[in-house]
Amino acid sequence: MLFYAPQVYRKQHPEVTVLDPPDAVRHVHNRQSMLEDVAELNLSNCYGKVGVPKQLVILRDPSSIPDAVISAELNLPLVAKPLVSDGSVKSHQLSLAYNLYALSKLEPPLVLQEFVNHGGVLFKVFIVGDAIKVVRRFSLPDVNKCEPSNDAGVYKFPRVSSATSSADEADLDPSIAEHPPKPLLEMLAKELHERLGLQLFNIDIIREHGTKDKYYVIDINYFPGYGKMPGYEHIFTDFLLSLVQSKYSKQKKNLDK
Repeated sequence: MLFYAPQVYRKQHPEVTVLDPPDAVRHVHNRQSMLEDVAELNLSNCYGKVGVPKQLVILRDPSSIPDAVISAELNLPLVAKPLVSDGSVKSHQLSLAYNLYALSKLEPPLVLQEFVNHGGVLFKVFIVGDAIKVVRRFSLPDVNKCEPSNDAGVYKFPRVSSATSSADEADLDPSIAEHPPKPLLEMLAKELHERLGLQLFNIDIIREHGTKDKYYVIDINYFPGYGKMPGYEHIFTDFLLSLVQSKYSKQKKNLDK
C-alpha cells in the first residue's frame, strides 16, 4: 500500500474534497499558535471586544517557571494547560496555581494563562462551515485575587467544560448567562475561518465578570464533540450538501466555458 503526503495526494486527486488541510489542523493542536491568530485580530466593534488572556509558554525546566512568570509580568492565579491540544484526556486537564512556589510543581511543556474571572461560565461556540451554534457550560469559579489561597498549592481540574457541565438550563444571573452578541460571533468566526483555514472547529469564550462586552478566547478545538451540539444532525447534513452543491456548480461552470 502506498502512502502519500497530504499535499501530494490533494494535487494528484483534485476530485477529492478535503475539508480541512492537515497542516491547518496541526496549527490548532498547539495552544501557543492557536491563540496567536486571535491576538492578532484585535477584534473590537460596537458589539464588544475580543482578545486572549496574557499567556506564557514553558517548554522545559519547571524550576525556571517562577522567574519566567515574574519576567513576563503575569498576574496570579494562573491557569496551566498542556501545550498540545490533541483531544486526549490529558490535553484537557487544567491546573490553577495561586503562587510562584506552586508553579514549580507543574510539568512542561505547557501554557500559562492569566485567570480571568468570568462568573464560572464559558461559551462553547461550535462552527460548521458558515453555521454557528452556542452552548453554555459551567467553568472554573471566580477567585478573589486580593486574598491568596491559604493552601499554597496547585489545584488540578478534570475536563472542565464537558457536556455534563451544561449550564443552558441553569438559573443564572442574566449578566452572566447572556450569550455573546451574534454579530460579534459571526465576525470572529469569519476571521478565524480565513486565518485558520478550517471549517470544523469550536471556540471557547468567556466574558470578563463585571463587564458587558469584554470577551476572551481561551481555547480552540478542532472537530469537537459535535454530538453535544443541539441540532447537529441537520447542521451537518446541510453543511455536507452545500459542499456537494458548490462542487457541482464549479464543475458545471468549467464545462460551460
